[in-house]
Amino acid sequence: MIMNDKLYDLLKFVALIILPVGTFISTLCNIWGFGHAEQIQQTFIALDVLIGCFVTVSNQVYKRKNNG
Repeated sequence: MIMNDKLYDLLKFVALIILPVGTFISTLCNIWGFGHAEQIQQTFIALDVLIGCFVTVSNQVYKRKNNG
């Protein structure tokens, strides 16, 4: 599975910046007692893990293809 550069960069940005910020915000919401914060936080974490897997697999396939 090789992604094009734009998709790879977008997913990497989402995984490294957007989802962790969302997790931070939902953690604060949980601390302050806002509704459904824990479910939102767990969703952000699950999405981050999934996207991280896609980016890592794509990166490894790219490296093997271009260095092998």
